[in-house]
Amino acid sequence: MDYTTQMDAARKGIVTPQMKIVAEKEHMPVEKLMALVASGKVAIPANKVHTSLSPEAVGQDCRTKINVNLGVSPEHNNHEEELQKVQNAIDMKAEAIMDLSNFGKTREFRRKLVKMSTAMIGTVPMYDAVGMLEKDLKDITVDEFFSVVEQHAEDGVDFMTIHCGMNRKTAQRIKDNPRLTNVVSRGGSLLFAWMEMNNQENPFYEYYDRLLDICEKYDVTLSLGDACRPGCTHDATDAAQIEELITLGELTKRAWAHNVQVMIEGPGHMVLNEIAANMKIEKRLCHGAPFYVLGPLVTDIAPGYDHITSAIGGAIAASCGADFLCYVTPAEHLRLPTVDDVKEGIIAARIAAHAADLVKGIPGAQEWDDAMSKARVDVDFDKMISLSIDPEKARRYYESSKPECEGTCTMCGKMCPARTMKRILAGEDVSIR
Repeated sequence: MDYTTQMDAARKGIVTPQMKIVAEKEHMPVEKLMALVASGKVAIPANKVHTSLSPEAVGQDCRTKINVNLGVSPEHNNHEEELQKVQNAIDMKAEAIMDLSNFGKTREFRRKLVKMSTAMIGTVPMYDAVGMLEKDLKDITVDEFFSVVEQHAEDGVDFMTIHCGMNRKTAQRIKDNPRLTNVVSRGGSLLFAWMEMNNQENPFYEYYDRLLDICEKYDVTLSLGDACRPGCTHDATDAAQIEELITLGELTKRAWAHNVQVMIEGPGHMVLNEIAANMKIEKRLCHGAPFYVLGPLVTDIAPGYDHITSAIGGAIAASCGADFLCYVTPAEHLRLPTVDDVKEGIIAARIAAHAADLVKGIPGAQEWDDAMSKARVDVDFDKMISLSIDPEKARRYYESSKPECEGTCTMCGKMCPARTMKRILAGEDVSIR
C-alpha cells in the first residue's frame, strides 16, 4: 500500500477502493471527492482493520449522515439487546454506530460489532478506561490512557471521540465562568476530574502527536470531542465553548499535517436563533472540517420527547452546514434506550438529515420527495408506503383504519382532493355520496 490514510492517498492522487464506493453513493466525480478529502473538508472514516465496512463520506457536498449511540452500562448490560439495536440500525440505514459501552467485556462486544457492521464504528476510549484497566480514575497513567486508544484502533474502530481540546486553560475558563450545567460531556467530565485530581494537563492535548501516530497507523478518523458543549440552552455559545472550539481548530491543522482525518463535534443544547451562527463559527474556526452535532436540542423541557427537540435543531444545523447528526432518542436524560427508543431516534434523525439535504441540494433528495408527491397525486397508497422513511409504520397505520371507498383513507374518504382532481381532470364525474 502506497498510502497511510484516505487523506494521504487523496493528496497523492491515489483513488482508493473506499473513494470509488463513496463517489458512487454521493453521485460525485471521484476527482472532486479526492480534492475534498485532501483538503480535510470531507472525511471517509475507514479503519484498515474494518473489512466489513461499506464506507461513507462525511462533509461538504455529501448527504447528511446520522449516528446511532448504543452500548452497555453497569446498570444495564444485556449484550444481546445491544446487538439487536445494532442490527436494527444497520437495517434502517444508519451510516454510523457508536459503541459507548463502559462496563464488562467491552472488547468482546466491540470486536463482534466491528465484524458484523457495514456502518462505520465509533467509540469514546475514555469511557472504557476505568472498566478495562480496573483502576480508579485518579490512578490511571498517561501510558494506560494511550493503551486503551491503541486497543480500540487495533479492534477496527473507524473514528474515536477524544476530548483533546479541553486543556488546563479551558478548564480554568469553566471555573472562572460558572455554568448552569457545568460539563455534561461524560468523557469531558472524566478528563476534567483526572486533570484536577492529578494537577496535570490533559494527556491527549499534551501528547497529541502520540495520538496522531496511532490514528495515522490504522487510519482512524479523529472526532475531536466537545467537552464544553452546552448542556442546556442557558450555557450555549459561552466562553468555555468558544475557547475549546478555537483550540480544536488548531488541533485540526496539526492532525491534517499528519494525514489524519478529522471531524469536529459540536453542541449540545441551543436555542433556535443561535444555531446558524454556531455552524458558521465552527466552519470558520476549524477550517471547513466536517461538523458532527448532537442535536442541537432546542429546548430543555421535553424529557421523553427529546428525539423531537433534537430533530428540530438537527434539521436547522445541517441545513446551515453541519454534516453529521448524532441521533437522540426519547429516552435521553432518562434511561438507557430500548430497541424501540433506538428506532424512534433513528427515524427522527433521518427525517432531520433529509430535510437538510433538500436545502443543500443533495442529488436524489428532491427526487425522493417528488416521487412521493407523484404517488399521492395518483392516489397510490402502496407506492406511498414503499417510498416512506418508515414503510412498516406507514402500512400499519393505513391498514389499521381501512376506508369504505378503495383508494382513499379514512381522513377524507370520497372527499379526498387527490381523488377528486384525478377524476375531474380525466373527464370523469365526481361523486361524494
